Parts: sequence; C-alpha cells; structure tokens
Amino acid sequence: MNIIYMGTPDFAVPTLEKLCESEHNILSVFTQPDKPFGRKQILTPSDVKVCAQSHNLTVYQPTTLKYESVCDLIKQQNPDVIVVVAYGKILPKNILDIPRYGCINVHGSLLPKYRGASPIQHAVLNGDKVTGVTTMYMGEGLDTGDILLKSETEILPNETSAQLFDRLSLIGADLLLETLSSVEQGKVTPVKQDETQATYTKMINKSMCPIDWTKDNYTVHNQIRGLQTWPVATTTLEGKEIKIHSSLICDKNGTAGEIISTSPLTVACGSGSVVINELQLSGKKRMDSKTFLLGHPLKIGDKFI
Repeated sequence: MNIIYMGTPDFAVPTLEKLCESEHNILSVFTQPDKPFGRKQILTPSDVKVCAQSHNLTVYQPTTLKYESVCDLIKQQNPDVIVVVAYGKILPKNILDIPRYGCINVHGSLLPKYRGASPIQHAVLNGDKVTGVTTMYMGEGLDTGDILLKSETEILPNETSAQLFDRLSLIGADLLLETLSSVEQGKVTPVKQDETQATYTKMINKSMCPIDWTKDNYTVHNQIRGLQTWPVATTTLEGKEIKIHSSLICDKNGTAGEIISTSPLTVACGSGSVVINELQLSGKKRMDSKTFLLGHPLKIGDKFI
C-alpha cells in the first residue's frame, strides 16, 4: 500500500520502523512542529521526525490540518491509507475521506475503554490487570471509529506506565501490519464500538502528583508507577519535595505517611505500606533508596506529607 504516516512521540516510532521494513511504500510523514525543550528551550524535533529523517522520508509539520492547502497536498499524494499513531491532531472529514482504505488509527487501549490522550497511564493508575492495543477506522469523534483488530496483554504488578508504553508500542506496530494486510485482502469486518461501555481519559498533569498516604497501599503504588516517567508522584518531608519513582507493595501497617522501616525504606499507607525503591530530592539526581539514605539520613517515625 501507499501510505501517509502521521505520528509524533516515541510511542509512534516502532510502527513507523516496521512500515519502513515492510513491503509498503511510505509517501510522506506528518508530525507536530518542532517544540522548545529543556531549560534552554532549544527547538527540538519529534521522535517521529527524527526516525523519518533517518530513513530519508519526506516530512511535513503543519500547525493545523484545517487548511485547504494541506488537504490538497494529501490528495496530490493519493494515499491508499493514512496511518495515525499518537499524532496529536484531529483529522477533519475532508482528509478522512481521501484514502481508498480510509484512515487507520493505532490506540493504546482496548476500545471503547479509555478513549482519549492518556489510556496507558490510566490503565496503570486504575490498577487494571489487562490492557492492549486497538486498530480502528478513524471517524470525526474522539476514538469512536469502528474497531478492526485488538491485541490484549497482561499488565505486570510492578510495571510502570513507561514500561507499558514501550511494550504496547511494539504490540501496536505488529498489529498495524496485520491490520493493513487484513484490510487490503478484505479479511476483516469492522465492528462498531459499544457506546454504553465507553470511557474517556483526561490529560495527565502535575495536579495528580501529590501522594495521599491515607489511601491504601495499592492506590499509592499504582499512582507511583502510573505517573512514571512524567510527571512523577511526589511527597514532602520537612518542607522539601521528593519525587517517588518506583515502589513495591508491602503488607506491614502503621500510621499513614510514617516511615516504618529504613531497610528497606518503607512508608505506611492508610492500609498496608509501600517499599520505596527509587526517589529524588527536588533539584537532585534520581537514586535508589539505599544511596539516598546515605546522604539524607531518615529514621523510623519520620513522616511524609
């Protein structure tokens, strides 16, 4: 197939790589404009742009897809299909109608559950045991199109959203190739989503970071692994913010927020507790708890707030 690819973050890179290795022909790649990054606000290309350029692909970075000139550009390329993976822009109807085989999206959840921008983080935050990837025809609504194929996977008990991102990106790449083959051969029947089962995710933001130690240990643990690597769960000790990067479930009990052991570093929750594996004092490097305690002595009874 002749394909226009649309994607932006690292999640979309494995699918682009798989397409480059396949028999399909990539006409061009659309990605978000370069954005300022870091303290020095250096203009930085998206991961997809970097990947595309490494394969000598033509890259377009329109600020919007609503201009007729963008629609005309896509029409001129005459794609069989447009593949979209975490592009970050809504495709207007005049573009959705262009490709012979439609526009196919790769989404990081088992639709109709977790429509929206942050399905992977919310699966971890909510303590789900299973998730997956869905390929679907794109419609005018947010992740509302007919489902083509799904691939299911278990979420491991201590898996972070970042680790799950990596796994699902690879699963999605394989599923997309399978989907293209099935669509081209007419071997897949699109299935409408059950709107009664639909749920939506909100954007992840820093207001979700502070840990409420009165919650049970599974809720706290899921928050820590769900907000890794950004924006990272936080707590405070003696007025200083500490980022908590990874943890383990522990069944010991104590007063919520109190350190009940320093070997390993264990903090009590509303019920049960969590072992802190990695943490980071504001402005300092991330480190394991043993190394942290060498430079920042803590004792049993000290309390996180």
